Amino acid sequence: MRLPTPAELLAVWERGQGQPPVQQALLLLAVAHPESPADDLLNLPIGRRDAALLTLREWLFGPQVEGAARCPACGQQLELSFSTTDIRCGPKTMNELIVVVADRELRFRLPTSADLLAVANGAEPDTAQRALAAQCLLDEAAAPVLALDTLNAIAARMAEADPQAEVQLALTCPDCGHHWMALFDIVGFLWSEINTWAQRMLREVHTLASAYGWREADILALSPLRRQRYLQLVRGL
Repeated sequence: MRLPTPAELLAVWERGQGQPPVQQALLLLAVAHPESPADDLLNLPIGRRDAALLTLREWLFGPQVEGAARCPACGQQLELSFSTTDIRCGPKTMNELIVVVADRELRFRLPTSADLLAVANGAEPDTAQRALAAQCLLDEAAAPVLALDTLNAIAARMAEADPQAEVQLALTCPDCGHHWMALFDIVGFLWSEINTWAQRMLREVHTLASAYGWREADILALSPLRRQRYLQLVRGL
């Protein structure tokens, strides 16, 4: 894994516009893992994928995470601040999982980005959960007859086996005291940060290109310190 250059990150940001989150995650993985075949990245369990994106986020923006959440009880907005180490879970390498429901043993694997793409059809949550479970079953004959309790058992076992795939934040509203669990989506959060960074970077390129006539590639190749100093000179600081 390596840190993408500013030019590479801008190219990923451009290619990812309008793409679903799974595709955006794969674009980020590909630029950080140029040595890995696309199929290998596509078939990473979601927890391992998100752990890699968490590392990329640390390299790009540091370990501290600042965000916000709205209390579902009273509507108050909370400011969040935590470290990536607080939400990093241990790596999982299980190739096969088992649940027993009504004396029936079902074997399945952890879901991957390929599975998420296969079921990404705008279906209702229950239908999508059923389709994802069917994708991951190692006994294809069992797929058409998954009852709700079986789906819940499979989902619970997946979450237990791969907690990095679904990070939950325990939050408490300081106004009303309400407690709830909020999902932290590293894909959406990191893409939002990259979008903000890209917009700022394009403004900086525009400013320096207009002042000095430099090419975009030359400006992006500057170190952040030198680029900021040139911007200060342009602004008379």
